[in-house]
Amino acid sequence: MKTTCLISSHNYVKFVGEAIEGALRQSTPFDEIIVVDDGSTDGSLELLENAYAGHPTVQVIAKVNEGQLSCFNEGFAHATGDIVFFLDADDIYDPNYVERALQEYRKYSKCDFLFCGCRFFGDREGVSLRFPESRDLGYSVIRTTYSKAWIGGVTSTLSLRRSVLEKILPLPFVDDWRTRADDCLVFGASLVGARKRFLAEPLVRYRVHSRNHFYGSKPDATANYRRRLAVNRLFEHLQRQQCYNVEQLADFPHREFKTIESPSFDVLREYARICMRARTSMLRRISCILSMTHHYFSTSRRTHPALGHETMPAANGSFSPRLFSPDTIAQPDSSSEQTLQEGRKAA
Repeated sequence: MKTTCLISSHNYVKFVGEAIEGALRQSTPFDEIIVVDDGSTDGSLELLENAYAGHPTVQVIAKVNEGQLSCFNEGFAHATGDIVFFLDADDIYDPNYVERALQEYRKYSKCDFLFCGCRFFGDREGVSLRFPESRDLGYSVIRTTYSKAWIGGVTSTLSLRRSVLEKILPLPFVDDWRTRADDCLVFGASLVGARKRFLAEPLVRYRVHSRNHFYGSKPDATANYRRRLAVNRLFEHLQRQQCYNVEQLADFPHREFKTIESPSFDVLREYARICMRARTSMLRRISCILSMTHHYFSTSRRTHPALGHETMPAANGSFSPRLFSPDTIAQPDSSSEQTLQEGRKAA
């Protein structure tokens, strides 16, 4: 499988070189590394052109400043990899990240979207794992459509198959997603039918510092309102593109639920609520819920998953349960998990 690393950077002259060198030091080398400079004014572009002009692996693309989603659009237009790895310019890959990710893609051939844990460094230290063990998270078209479930990780922990990204990118809403465009990948992959998997290893170093573009910001009512509109536009665009009959999706959530390897009780409850919205008879709805309950208990006996409820991080560290998937979570260091919630950043 051919691999691409897509790095988006804006005014990170202090960090972008480390990100590129970390991508170059992989035990399984990338076939190509594409760095998109988003109109930097701090000397980043000059550094990149001086250091990597003519490099056989690194390609530097300069563009006007339009934000993170525009970098994803531009970078993917130049990418040729079968698997595309995303990296913020202030984060660093562990040397064996690509090797481990490709092992997962080869072993689990149905996996379309993989995310891993991360290790904090800089202003905070610690480890964050979304789940205590690696697992198949199945499909999530219906769950995401009805519950806005956010099933994924921050930008630098994400990789996707090209076949999935071709259904998502390019997206036209660049003004909506100047930051937090990893939401487009996380939501988008679910809505276009990607099968997701979590790798319970902290293979990415996530830098916490005062210049994180999303770190510590406090959105006001206007910002929260505009974000809701942006999410609505994104969902409407992708659902229309996939030609879904959204009302009829509620008729078979039990079939999607059974693709999840170790669903938590919160996830069972969420799918049960979706079942109750179906236009089928009450007997049919109850039958679907009983079928899901049987799957839940049968997988619980095998895996004994920890139960938990996860919420989507807001910019100020508060939580919005509608916009993050309720699921199990491992928190080896509660302060580091809070850092992840506060510090979701976008290049």
